[in-house]
Amino acid sequence: MTERHPDLPGPLDLPSLPDLRMNDGHTIPAIGFGTWKMPRGDVAHSIRAALGAGYRLVDGAALYGNEVEVGHAITQDPEVPREDIVLTTKIWNDRQGREESRIAFEESASRLNAGVIDLLLIHWPVPSLDLFVDTWRTFIELREEGRVRSIGVSNFGVAHLERLIGETGVVPAVNQVELHPFLPQRELQQYHAEHGIVTEAWSPLHQGTRLLLDSRIRQIAERNSMTPAQAVLVWHLAQGIVALPKSVTPARVRENYEAIGLSLPGEDLAAIDAMADGLRRGQNPDEM
Repeated sequence: MTERHPDLPGPLDLPSLPDLRMNDGHTIPAIGFGTWKMPRGDVAHSIRAALGAGYRLVDGAALYGNEVEVGHAITQDPEVPREDIVLTTKIWNDRQGREESRIAFEESASRLNAGVIDLLLIHWPVPSLDLFVDTWRTFIELREEGRVRSIGVSNFGVAHLERLIGETGVVPAVNQVELHPFLPQRELQQYHAEHGIVTEAWSPLHQGTRLLLDSRIRQIAERNSMTPAQAVLVWHLAQGIVALPKSVTPARVRENYEAIGLSLPGEDLAAIDAMADGLRRGQNPDEM
């Protein structure tokens, strides 16, 4: 067995990572590890730190440019079997369409070299191209062929979801969207709840800038003996939202994961709810 890197911490003494059941019968961990904009040279070390801390959901995408490294990291970890990891990738906007999305999937599957893809997402609806329904039909075929276990979408609004479901009859298992205390996406969350769609949050910490420096978050964290990032992640977990924080620092990776063993009183959760102001980090899906 390969020895663990000396900089990586040992296993955490925490409750078992909770899983959420998706509408297709599969489960997904309640917190995942994001790889967006992660330099290729940092991927192996960062994913090993994440798996060592307890993460079992790894979120990637063709756009991120590091699928080869992600695939190698999850298949070569000496302590975590590949079958214990939920691997996500996404088809980018310029690869949508019935045939093109299949070709793009094959390219991602080859780069990842990880066998069956656990979760495949359409990265953005891009309504101006009007190809997301065709792409979804290909995803349905890939699932039926056993090439992927679960299929979902990313950055879809209610109108996009309604069209997708109305024209194909297949409800996405997941919708991954920008979601944090400034942008809680309550209408979308309600729609997800009504249709059994798991909500995943990208940029759950608002990319660590304005949100984690906000005095309200810092005060909540201080009086509950946790970090600001942990306080925000607890807020996500309390709502049944799958949070996808990202870090290349092993100590930060571990700190984020420790949120699964923490809790906040109702009044502090309500105070974080009250921070909503509609501020986005990314683009509006209708304008992408």
